[in-house]
Amino acid sequence: MANINFSSRVGVWWTSDRWPINDVVARAREIENLGYASLFYGEAGGKETFTQAAALLGGTERLVVGTGIANIHARSAPASEAGARTLGALHPGRFVLGLGVSHAPLVEHSYAGSYSKPLATMREYLRTMDAVPDAVEPDGPRPARLLAALGPKMIELSGKAADGAHPYLVTPEQTASTREQLGPDKWVVSEQGVALTTDRETGLRRAHQHLHMYSQLPNYRNSWLRQGFDESDVVVGGSDRLAEAMVAMGDAETVAARVRAQLDAGADQVVVQVLGDDPSADPLPALRELAPALGLPTS
Repeated sequence: MANINFSSRVGVWWTSDRWPINDVVARAREIENLGYASLFYGEAGGKETFTQAAALLGGTERLVVGTGIANIHARSAPASEAGARTLGALHPGRFVLGLGVSHAPLVEHSYAGSYSKPLATMREYLRTMDAVPDAVEPDGPRPARLLAALGPKMIELSGKAADGAHPYLVTPEQTASTREQLGPDKWVVSEQGVALTTDRETGLRRAHQHLHMYSQLPNYRNSWLRQGFDESDVVVGGSDRLAEAMVAMGDAETVAARVRAQLDAGADQVVVQVLGDDPSADPLPALRELAPALGLPTS
């Protein structure tokens, strides 16, 4: 299993595309100082993921930086492998390459690609990455490679052809299922949405806003149905039942309890995604409040 130097078991997931990169790096430094071990972020037409990783790694000392996920339709497999190996050589144990097949609307409209046979596409992409010669970065270890794996076949592939999985929008029970399928020797880094508020109406509003886009994507709808929800839950924006299952709402101790539930279910690292009234809101106020409840080792 490829090495990842997590300093604690909790990290952060943050969509920072609307922020200037210098401000993102400054906040990454504080995230690191608060004791969070990692910073993961998505790729959906905003900042280029490897460039952002380089900036974040160069601007911090211990923080693990992960792509959550790098869209395989955005660049060739050799380009992904070469970029990952270079970052891994510069920052050993601190870069995680999360890869995903993305979603048909984004792939077909934004990248003018084809979304047919996503499992086979990912399998071939990984094979091509593996074929890149060591000479591209002879002294650098290959960094950990995780797959955005929701269904059983993609989870299986994340165990056979990668170093583990990066589940997103899943219950602790699904994290446990992923861990059981992968066994003890693969990484599981689970995302957990959080709404740090004691007002249930506010928490639900933030959760429904967060789920609005995902509830219109077949990959997530099918994932939720496999997790035990039904068609009445996977309406646009999600039902209240789905919202409360996907997003931890309440005070810091209540939210921390959900994070611990994900860890107890088998996650090696839980990355918390702070939800505010504005999707581009600064996550730091909530992360500051949450850190003591999580018992993070501040510097």
